[in-house]
Amino acid sequence: MALEADEDILQDFLVEAGEILENLSEQLVDLEQHPDDADLLNAIFRGFHTVKGGAGFLQLDALVNCCHAAENVFDILRNHKREVTSDLMDVVLEALDNVNEMFDQVRNREEPSPAPDELIEALKQYATPEGEGGQPAAAQSSAQPEQAGGSQGSGASGEDAGDITDDEFEQLLDALGDDNASESSQGSGGDQQQASSSGGDDEISEDEFEALLDQLHGEGKFSGAAVSTDIDDPDKGASESAEPAPSNSGGGDDLISDDEFENLLDELHGKGSGPSAQGAAGQQPAAPKKAEHKPESKPEPRKKEDKPAPAAKSGGKEAAPKGDTTVRVDTSRLDDIMNMVGELVLVRNRLQRLGSESEDTEMHKAVSNLDVVTSDLQSAVMQTRMQPIKKVFGRFPRVVRDLSRNLKKEVELVMHGEDTDLDKNLVEALADPLVHLVRNSVDHGIEDPDVREKNGKPRKGTVTLSAEQEGDHILLSISDDGAGMDPEVLRRKAVEKGIYDEDAAARLTDSECYNLILAAGFSTKDQISDVSGRGVGMDVVKTKISQLNGQINIESVKGKGSNIIIKVPLTLAIMPTLMIMLGDQSFALPLVNVVEIFHLDLTKTNIVDGKECIVVRERVFPLFHVKRWLVPASAGEEPPKDAHVVIVAMGTRQVGFVVDQLIGQEEVVIKPLGRALQGTPGMAGATITGDGRIALIIDVPSLLHHYG
Repeated sequence: MALEADEDILQDFLVEAGEILENLSEQLVDLEQHPDDADLLNAIFRGFHTVKGGAGFLQLDALVNCCHAAENVFDILRNHKREVTSDLMDVVLEALDNVNEMFDQVRNREEPSPAPDELIEALKQYATPEGEGGQPAAAQSSAQPEQAGGSQGSGASGEDAGDITDDEFEQLLDALGDDNASESSQGSGGDQQQASSSGGDDEISEDEFEALLDQLHGEGKFSGAAVSTDIDDPDKGASESAEPAPSNSGGGDDLISDDEFENLLDELHGKGSGPSAQGAAGQQPAAPKKAEHKPESKPEPRKKEDKPAPAAKSGGKEAAPKGDTTVRVDTSRLDDIMNMVGELVLVRNRLQRLGSESEDTEMHKAVSNLDVVTSDLQSAVMQTRMQPIKKVFGRFPRVVRDLSRNLKKEVELVMHGEDTDLDKNLVEALADPLVHLVRNSVDHGIEDPDVREKNGKPRKGTVTLSAEQEGDHILLSISDDGAGMDPEVLRRKAVEKGIYDEDAAARLTDSECYNLILAAGFSTKDQISDVSGRGVGMDVVKTKISQLNGQINIESVKGKGSNIIIKVPLTLAIMPTLMIMLGDQSFALPLVNVVEIFHLDLTKTNIVDGKECIVVRERVFPLFHVKRWLVPASAGEEPPKDAHVVIVAMGTRQVGFVVDQLIGQEEVVIKPLGRALQGTPGMAGATITGDGRIALIIDVPSLLHHYG
């Protein structure tokens, strides 16, 4: 890799190529389902071509070679010389995996490792028209030595005679510079003979660019309107373009064909050692950008569209480039801003408490205004950290495709709500749990095609992945139309594994049985495979969701399928809570766990299985005096005759917490516990309340697991 490459150019490549590679994974799986989709074939071809161009510009030869070999395969496919097959897609997906590995190495500023020779050879074989023994033109060109920094031919046209080296390219430019007058006579207009670039050594003039095209593609092939527009005098360029000029595009004097455009990109992109990569407009060399922004919807792109329009110049102010509307900001800076907004929320809470105790009308107005501004600022800063959950969903088509082939099953993945936004940290944290749940649905849920057919189902099963926003939470659903779960089997497994005795297992509701699969070591698989069956994973998923202050619930119907529902907050930075008092100490219960609150006569409790319980609307809830756990000094106190009870939920399980006093709802900023308190059972962190006191935030699952 050219380690001396400009950091901005490298960052542009990493951003643009990263987005393309994310899309390619989904597009390739989609292509296998729709092999005749010409738009999809072209999009994949251009994706590999664009990454290849950017990699060539940065002299990433290994990445160039792999992308070029894959690109040739799709040139053959889009020209209908070979059909899409599962075996072909296996090879192409393996190539994409290698490209992603190389891309990660480049991101870490390492030299990318070349793809295996056998993979490149397999790609070359698939780049040969079906039924032919020899390699086609595209595959043959890929066998030629790749030049450092060069971008190979796209294979879009059989006219491409191969690339020239950097030295030959520089010599061509030197020749153009030494004999500018004679070369420019081949251009579009003699009046422009003296025109030269004002940008210094890193730019070439219109005449030099015209002559360069003649050298690359034959004299006069691109003359005329294709390149004759004068940047400084658009009207002049327009008048000159009126002269007829030979053109092979077939679409008018100012148009070039798709193949010609691809070849021109091949010649100009990637030759980054010299000034040629900047093109006629004197722009900075950004090969990846130029390739990516090639309009796919226009079969014959106009070269003139890269020039400023006369109207824009006459208006006195040109429109700002689109790239200028965005700024790349390090996520740590956004985290700092979010932390400061959190501190502002605490100050707002404090002022609201003081304002409520004051009779000053102006004070109330000022505090109300501060409340509105703080809420708006909090929302705006949260939006800067938001990402669509498509960042996670995008990997699942490939996961389902590979797993279904491995298990000899037919599975279709359907996704909804990919544009739902949530905090960047949550997007990253949800990736592994969701991958495990999707794999479980394919392995455990979807039956073999023959079994489905016997049961009157379509041979192809369906896994549905959806996301939607509900208030300040996100609901995620992973459902399948597979075999579902049998609650009786789950009860029997629970007894066998010693999780429940027979009497307790018999009292479990069906919903509670389904949630047994979240227990550590619980598995209904009789045979262990490399996918599942060891009883690990689902308990890790439950733990991870709990750490995100979320909930997971499982629904199922035997023979119809299962549905796993996950509920997580939009952000982890600021949490809505219910503030309670235990003695003279404040605690915060995450509002996501709170189901209902009521006042209870504690003399009317019952004892079931040795545990104190209450009956509310014919439902039985275990009752816990959390004050005895969290405030040791209260252990010997006489229990009160009446108290407030907060019903909290974890999945389908609901219990009652007895508390001394309810303060109300309050948004809090989670602060980590100090080193001496880290790992305290039942505590998720701490915060500062509106009255300036410190309150501990209760981790409900951890609290019950440790004490209950």
